Amino acid sequence: MKKIWTPSIILLLLAGCNNAAPNPEEATAPFDEIATGLEAPWAINKTGDEFYISERAGTVAYIDEEGELTRQEVSFSDSLSSAAEAGFLGFVLKQDFNESQEAYGYYVYEREGNDYNKIVTMQLDNGQWRENEVLLEGIPTGNVHHGGRLELDENGTLFATVGDASTPDLAQDLASVNGKLLKLNNSDEFEIYSHGHRNPQGITWDGDTMYASEHGQSANDEINIIEEGHNYGWPAIEGDASEEGMVSPFFTTGSDETWAPSGIDIHNGSLYVAALRGTAINVLDPESAEVTDSIEGFGRVRDVFSDGDSLYFISNNTDGRGTPADGDDKLYKLNE
Repeated sequence: MKKIWTPSIILLLLAGCNNAAPNPEEATAPFDEIATGLEAPWAINKTGDEFYISERAGTVAYIDEEGELTRQEVSFSDSLSSAAEAGFLGFVLKQDFNESQEAYGYYVYEREGNDYNKIVTMQLDNGQWRENEVLLEGIPTGNVHHGGRLELDENGTLFATVGDASTPDLAQDLASVNGKLLKLNNSDEFEIYSHGHRNPQGITWDGDTMYASEHGQSANDEINIIEEGHNYGWPAIEGDASEEGMVSPFFTTGSDETWAPSGIDIHNGSLYVAALRGTAINVLDPESAEVTDSIEGFGRVRDVFSDGDSLYFISNNTDGRGTPADGDDKLYKLNE
């Protein structure tokens, strides 16, 4: 493991810069470099001292306790889409993974010239993954706005974010799963949990409070406090706008700043937000909704993960929109 330390944390107000090249030597927080050579990674999972990270090309990057990376192949029932932002996205290990070797996966696939999203269960066997059961398929999707995040609440219930497929009106259509947060019920069927979302890419909980991150149209990125059955406004409202029967965001970047927020997590009482175009991990106070820090120097950041003791994050500079440095992409551990 390569140990890197910067003696002081310098807060730089560069969160609005677009796809700044990574420069860890000027990072604004101390960190450890856990693993290198990831390929457009998307979702972090950790069990014990081992990591399982989905990669958009259709593989799982397995990183052992020594930081050694092994790429595990995944057998999907449909061909992965090559559309922008597509491929193997959300990935979360089941709570009983150590016994069952099962996980949930979300991917964008191509069939008869059209692209769709699919949510499945997956099984690990002898170092390779296979698609096991289809939970939801045929979800329409556009060239972008796939959504794609999967997360489990403390009870092991699965939640999924689905983008509006670049067709904004679908977010208000309760006959469509697009532009929604979904919840898997006890019958293994998805229910609409909330609607009016554009391109949500992060979910986490602070006790009973559920947060979700969402890309705005050209700015106005949002962090929302999610309550079941509520309407979060897209495309009727965004940013600070309000309308009766619709929920305005807990936090918005405003009309002059873009984060393109992705994965989020609660760590040491603060909300950590991975920012793609913002090229940072932005830290929010969940009481005041104020930005308290911006951790920079790593380029595009796709996901953050807290195991309760440490915060881990992955860069996303090899996704076609970043500027990769040597060894990108990487898994890091934040040293506070």
